[in-house]
Amino acid sequence: MTESPAHSALWPAPTAPGAVDATVTVPGSKSVTNRGLVLAALSSEPGWLRRPLRSRDTLLMAQALRTLGVGIDETVSSSSAPSGETGGGEAWRIIPAGLRGPATVDVGNAGTVMRFLPPVAALADGPIRFDGDPRSYERPLGGVIDGLRALGARIDDDHRGALPMTVHGSGGLDGGRVEIDASSSSQFVSALLLSAPRFNQGVEVRHVGDTLPSMPHIRMTVDMLRIAGAQVDTPEAGGEPNVWRVTPGALLGRDLTVEPDLSNAQPFLAAALVTGGRVTIPDWPEHTTQPGDALREIFTEMGGSCELTEQGLTFTGSGRIHGIDIDLSEVGELTPGIAAVAALADSESVLRGVAHLRLHETDRLAALTKEINGLGGDVTETADGLHIRPRPLRGGVFHTYDDHRMATAGAIIGLAVEGVQVENVATTAKTLPDFPEMWTDMLGPVTATARRA
Repeated sequence: MTESPAHSALWPAPTAPGAVDATVTVPGSKSVTNRGLVLAALSSEPGWLRRPLRSRDTLLMAQALRTLGVGIDETVSSSSAPSGETGGGEAWRIIPAGLRGPATVDVGNAGTVMRFLPPVAALADGPIRFDGDPRSYERPLGGVIDGLRALGARIDDDHRGALPMTVHGSGGLDGGRVEIDASSSSQFVSALLLSAPRFNQGVEVRHVGDTLPSMPHIRMTVDMLRIAGAQVDTPEAGGEPNVWRVTPGALLGRDLTVEPDLSNAQPFLAAALVTGGRVTIPDWPEHTTQPGDALREIFTEMGGSCELTEQGLTFTGSGRIHGIDIDLSEVGELTPGIAAVAALADSESVLRGVAHLRLHETDRLAALTKEINGLGGDVTETADGLHIRPRPLRGGVFHTYDDHRMATAGAIIGLAVEGVQVENVATTAKTLPDFPEMWTDMLGPVTATARRA
């Protein structure tokens, strides 16, 4: 885990002048946007993706698909809302085409791009090289590589099981049965399932490793496949445990509206909890597969209350923050924000089931321990998580390691601790563009003016 010398700018995290009272409109879900792009690109007819997230990760996905020959037209107009809805917004029209190489795909440090697109590349005609940020070379990819090889793909990775690599597309893939260890990332399973309808035999993916993390994301993949017309058999539907089957067949072009990114709503809900205030997130879905929906229960247990109405989710803090003992294995991406809140609580917290976070954008467990302790905290790593003992915190630099969720965690702590400076807050553009402006606007015009001065 190393700091990035290229991004040393420090952002003074605003301290809350009082209880927040704000409505915050959160952009679309990264997970839904990138899955929607892949499924639309593999469909038999054009489709629409409305209100997509425009961020580094999603733009990398869109550009990668364009590189492979897919047409993606971006529009912004009042007609972008589906029939029966009001308002406009951005809409992307995806026009499938014959996938082709040679081409080079820049994955940045986006897990969805580096894992979802190699199976797509195996369907292309020609070699597709994958490269990315230095950190992408360290992130696990072996489950996808080994799985694709077992299904008939030819891949050159110099036996690293990681980037950079080249997928030699042959215009199709046999598919069939495959066993993979996805204990380090559920994206390995999603990657094979998303392209499976285009495999000659479909696919049967069997997870054979330890506990599979982030199951909500696999459920999201399955739901979106079914919306696109795919037939999917799952463990939840009475199938074998840890086995998913996708039948070969044509995917249909759909008109899909992207939900708000509920995980990106986390810091704003946390602000209500930390300040004893109230924040409303419009358009919070009543039913969703997004892991961020768990925040309603988690933050309520930590001292708040919430109400879900047709207008959205309103979360209200009580003025006190309680520690929590919780297994976050299914919602690991929420760990940094929960750890930040726990560092400000009135009792100890134990966050469990998230050993796989050591392989995310950075080693999140080591990074959270180092940075919170650097502000005077008392955090220790466990085998699969963190033990957080609240202590009076002080100002200082909160390093982010090019990790967007580390940046928002630092901002959360800064609400209650004067003098916190978040290094490279711009890394939030990975999934949440304009986060600094959204943050200061939430805190009110006085704070926003001070931050811009």
